[in-house]
Amino acid sequence: MDVKSKRLFKVRKVQKGKKPHFVRADSHKFKRLDSNWRCPRGLRGKKRRHYKAKGALVEAGYGSPLAVKGLHPSGYSEILVCTAADLAGLDASSQAIRIAAQVGARKKSIIEAKAQELGLKVLNPSRGE
Repeated sequence: MDVKSKRLFKVRKVQKGKKPHFVRADSHKFKRLDSNWRCPRGLRGKKRRHYKAKGALVEAGYGSPLAVKGLHPSGYSEILVCTAADLAGLDASSQAIRIAAQVGARKKSIIEAKAQELGLKVLNPSRGE
């Protein structure tokens, strides 16, 4: 990882630290409403009208710098792998693999062995049981 990327990762960490937890308007009032984010659409809605006390609204400016957007905190871009054949053509210096959840233990061990041969980083290795 180069110096510019390291600096941008620090910037991303600071920005994400300032990002509020976005919640649905009035979700604390009604049991039937989940707290997961939904855009407020009510004509007289206080949240839509940006009343500060009603919580932050999702908008541009909370995101990560484009150069590091979507990257794993280790600096690698994640590639989802289901079979050992998916490892062909991957770059060990910039890409890391995440083994899909539906892959069983036998196939996972095969994928991990092949990844170690190719020098690829596995983001979710098995615990070695």
